[in-house]
Amino acid sequence: MSLGVPVTIGIVAGEASGDALAAQLIRAVSERIPEARFVGIGGPRMESAGCELWYPLSKLSLRGIVEVLAHVPELMRIRGDVYRRLRAAKASLFIGVDAPDFNLGLEARLKRHRVRTIHYVSPSVWAWRRDRIQTIGRAAHRLLALFPFEPPLYEAAGLSVTFVGHPLAAEAATASSRRETRELLKLEASRPVFALLPGSRMGELEMHSELVLRTAAEIVDAQPEARFVVPLVSRETRQYFEEAAYRLELESLPLKLLYGHADHALRAADVGIVASGTATLEAAMSRCPHVIFYRVNPLTAGIVRRKLLLPYVGLPNILAGRFVVPEFLQEEASAGNLARAALNLYDDSVTRRRLEALFAGMARSLSAETAELAAEAVTEELRRGGVAC
Repeated sequence: MSLGVPVTIGIVAGEASGDALAAQLIRAVSERIPEARFVGIGGPRMESAGCELWYPLSKLSLRGIVEVLAHVPELMRIRGDVYRRLRAAKASLFIGVDAPDFNLGLEARLKRHRVRTIHYVSPSVWAWRRDRIQTIGRAAHRLLALFPFEPPLYEAAGLSVTFVGHPLAAEAATASSRRETRELLKLEASRPVFALLPGSRMGELEMHSELVLRTAAEIVDAQPEARFVVPLVSRETRQYFEEAAYRLELESLPLKLLYGHADHALRAADVGIVASGTATLEAAMSRCPHVIFYRVNPLTAGIVRRKLLLPYVGLPNILAGRFVVPEFLQEEASAGNLARAALNLYDDSVTRRRLEALFAGMARSLSAETAELAAEAVTEELRRGGVAC
């Protein structure tokens, strides 16, 4: 449809997964409303989709609680600047893509000035910080939820919730994906292949690079034929990882480093060793049996541990409602523990087949026309805000 006049939509994403979600949404909305102008904070995918970036998403790609404190003044300055620029541009709608610590405050402020607001991706209220439900209700006119169990959680807050499915499910692996991806990456079908995913943020690389490299070294000691695929999202993270291997004198490990393409790494692997986060869901959608690990500042870990409502943190375990994937957090995330768990999983072909079938079922439950459903929600909120579309 054509409005005849430009309509400005603010949008902010704070990490790579949000960049991908936002880019899909921008393209879907632009097909419906060619005059739509998107502005805000994001990454290369959003920019390629036509978003005018005021700041790169790296400004928001921080992790933990204690770790973020040093950056609070800059984050507050950026949030204030984005708010002023959106008001000056007379934005009709704002979409906060994940990054709740940054976006919810911005949404609430804009909502008070009659800007329609959407929060895309429910914060993990089902895992911890249940008190955020009311905060989200005050900040957003609508929530776009990726998981089918999320909408009922928000009913009491009177918040409109639209289940849009998870875009990773739309391109989930099939039974032939491992063979096809190994051919693409030129990996021998007969060799054991392990995917190493230390994380996408530089802070995660700093915390996890040595751990996954030492884990790989222990696996090679037990499985000399093993090969490793490591997706790294940028030149900066790749350089850091290579320097860590050199520093540990492990540069001779049989590593295949990829620029991005975590899906390729996971689809090719017999077993994944995956940092907690969206990558664990990507592993499930890739039908990759895996183990989950994560390390943060000990003080951050203590704060989070007291607020956790569930005994697990990995998305596959949350979706299953039980431990189906081993988790190694903080001091339990040692090279010895990860190597033993990964090797045990590799040796147990029956368990791996069961996990692959379980992950295929998860993909079916999350499958939906995500971008189209999200774009329809955006169009509806624009109409509610008085934009004729």
